Amino acid sequence: IPILINSAENIEATGIPAQQKSGKGAVFLLDSGIVGETAPMVNIFMENMKEQGFRKMLKNEFVKYTDACVENFLGGDLKSLFSNTKQLSKVVLNNFKPMIPEQFHNIWQKGIDSNDYYLKLCGSGGGGYILGFTEDLEKAKASLKDYKLEVVYQF
Repeated sequence: IPILINSAENIEATGIPAQQKSGKGAVFLLDSGIVGETAPMVNIFMENMKEQGFRKMLKNEFVKYTDACVENFLGGDLKSLFSNTKQLSKVVLNNFKPMIPEQFHNIWQKGIDSNDYYLKLCGSGGGGYILGFTEDLEKAKASLKDYKLEVVYQF
C-alpha cells in the first residue's frame, strides 16, 4: 500500500492512478551501473546545508517542485506533472551535481533540453538508480539506448 507522508504527524494511505500498459508515458529507472556509497553523499548534503542559499533553494524550489510532482501524479494531472518534473530535474542538476554520477551529467541536461525525459536522483545519489519520467517512452528509449532502462509504471 503506498503511503503519503504529509508531515511527521500526518501520514496516510493513498492510491495511485491505474497503470495503462498501452500508454506512451512512463516512469522508469536507469541503472547507473555504479555502486554508490551513502555516507559521502550525506556528507556533501550536510555541508551544503550549512549555506543559507542552499537551504533557501531546498525549501523554495526542491521541496516546492517535489510536492507539486507528488500532487500532480496522484491527481492524474500529467501536463502539470511534466512541467514540474522538468523544473525539479533542473534544480537537481544545478544544485546536487556532486551527487549525480559524472557520466550522467550530459544525458541529464539532454533530457531537459529535448523534453524526451526528465531525471531525478533516487536515494542519496552517487550511483545506483536514477528515476526517469517521460511522456513518450519510445523517444526516451531511443535517447537512452546506451543505458539500462527499466519501466516501472506506464500511463
